[in-house]
Amino acid sequence: MTDPLPAPEGVSARIRTALAGVLDPEIRKPITDLDMVGDIAVDDSGAATVGVKLTIVGCPAADTIERDVRAATARVAGVTAVDVDITVMTREERAALTEKLRGGRAARVMPFGPGSLTRVYAVTSGKGGVGKSTVTANLAVALAARGLAVGIVDADVYGFSIPGLLGLVDDAGASVKPTQVDDMILPPVAYGVKVISIGMFVDDTSTAVAWRGPMLHRTIQQFLTDVYFGDLDVLLLDLPPGTGDVAISVGQLLPNAEVIVVTTPQPAAADVAERSGLVARQTGQKLLGVVETMSGMPQPDGSVLELFGSGGGAETARRLSKGQESPVELLASVPLSLALREGGDAGEPVVVGRPGDPAAQAIETLAARLASQGRGLAGRRLGVTVF
Repeated sequence: MTDPLPAPEGVSARIRTALAGVLDPEIRKPITDLDMVGDIAVDDSGAATVGVKLTIVGCPAADTIERDVRAATARVAGVTAVDVDITVMTREERAALTEKLRGGRAARVMPFGPGSLTRVYAVTSGKGGVGKSTVTANLAVALAARGLAVGIVDADVYGFSIPGLLGLVDDAGASVKPTQVDDMILPPVAYGVKVISIGMFVDDTSTAVAWRGPMLHRTIQQFLTDVYFGDLDVLLLDLPPGTGDVAISVGQLLPNAEVIVVTTPQPAAADVAERSGLVARQTGQKLLGVVETMSGMPQPDGSVLELFGSGGGAETARRLSKGQESPVELLASVPLSLALREGGDAGEPVVVGRPGDPAAQAIETLAARLASQGRGLAGRRLGVTVF
């Protein structure tokens, strides 16, 4: 005698419970919390039909969501077959979703300013080509691997490279496009990191962005207000090199940001790197420290080849310490590394592809240091006057 099948209504309840473990890959929340699960029906034979409502037509995560829903439903006891009925949210349902995601916060309100629990790190450099974006991408991935919620704003509008460094490109080399739900932009995710970049809004990678101050300011502001990052532990901004409009805009929009200056070992590089740090100080931001890239390359015989000299990072930190209450530290020295370069070209960060590489280990040490700072308002200006 065979065991009787569970009652269909009981199976439906268990399916809905199981679907709480299915995350929307863009929003990174359970689809049940996002009201994306519609009707669930189970017939007497155990065949289940699950309704799923996508946010928009052509949702890039549709295949992933359908696959995960099918798998989660099939694992429920009493289910003998699964059919997933895909539909699209109504305008009213999308409006309710964006309202829920904002948590009552008005549209176009920037959530990362003073008073935010998110630690904001602005990564800058005096000149291009020093590995600033590579450090940003690898640092973000290393922090995410520690269980932190991490986002990147690729604010290097003229020389955007973060999508390529994180593999957010299609077969033609164009950046993956974000999904837009009404006036809310959902950033693509790579290696657990939410990413937004101007490269995701141009038609091809050879397009030159020729914008002046007001347009640049509005773009950075929109990235910080209209993009749904959720509750982040860490937000990293990859700034363009130098002391131009974007650096000033970020200083105005995020005066609470902590600035990391990237430089090379050449002593002459300290002159240029110092200027980018000074601009940050002038806008009220805190100078967190210096990261030196392209430092000595370990050789098979145990010696170190200092191709770009030595001391530039320490000298930059020393100069930027002048006028500060506490000294600016040399946070890390990242050695020249073939694996680091190859990982960047392949869209696979070295901290993932070659974690034993000396460059990966240096970035991991930096990530461990930043992760230990945690979240909170300790040491931050709260804008409160005591009478």
